[in-house]
Amino acid sequence: MANLNLTLKVWRQSNENDKGTIVTYEANGIPQEASFLEMLDIVNERIINDGDDPIHFDHDCREGICGMCSLTINGVPHSKETGITTCQLHMRKFNDGETIWIEPFRAKAFPVVKDLIVDRSAFDRIMQAGGYIDVRTGSAPDANSMPINKKLADEAFDAAACIGCGACVAACKNGSSMLFVSAKAAHLNKLPQGQPEKNKRTLALVRQMDAEGFGNCTNHYECEAVCPKEISADNIAKLNRDFALAAAKEALA
Repeated sequence: MANLNLTLKVWRQSNENDKGTIVTYEANGIPQEASFLEMLDIVNERIINDGDDPIHFDHDCREGICGMCSLTINGVPHSKETGITTCQLHMRKFNDGETIWIEPFRAKAFPVVKDLIVDRSAFDRIMQAGGYIDVRTGSAPDANSMPINKKLADEAFDAAACIGCGACVAACKNGSSMLFVSAKAAHLNKLPQGQPEKNKRTLALVRQMDAEGFGNCTNHYECEAVCPKEISADNIAKLNRDFALAAAKEALA
């Protein structure tokens, strides 16, 4: 495969309070088999050799599991390719001579730490508020001791695939995190183990989401379109129903 010569337009911002700007870099001789993050590694080596500050970006697993590679590529979180994270994107998807715009995820609740790194600790606080089961479950039960409807098990498993990357927030014009929150609620609320705390959990997750400053969902489904794990927006509808029921029960109590 021939190597690629690319032009990168990269967002550089030294800290949260810095205004930030787009800086142009030439990325020449990039192997087509390289991943997007490997391409940035190559560019950073050259920047460091020139005595400049490298481009800061977040990553960990590079296997599409951790959800840390929060880059907006040509205006789309994780790129226009569907069902993948940034680290799973390969340079063969780009053309020689192409200009690539690289920016961080944009959302009020995701302040920029530096360059392409954003602070997504708001997601952690939402999970701390209600994304768990705290009733005593004892030791690990036999796999067949608690019958679970296969349809519910499959739906819960699909929701649990959410890696909390935040692409849904970055794609939403309102900066809503409803897809993330609904996925975290669904994978517990659908299973028998999650039923005792279902109402408490739903109220806690949604109220913490609001407290973090995320916007409201207006059903444009951009979140579903960019989700690397293809989480269904049907979970949002279920979360709305669960929240309305939980709030009504709380008011009556």
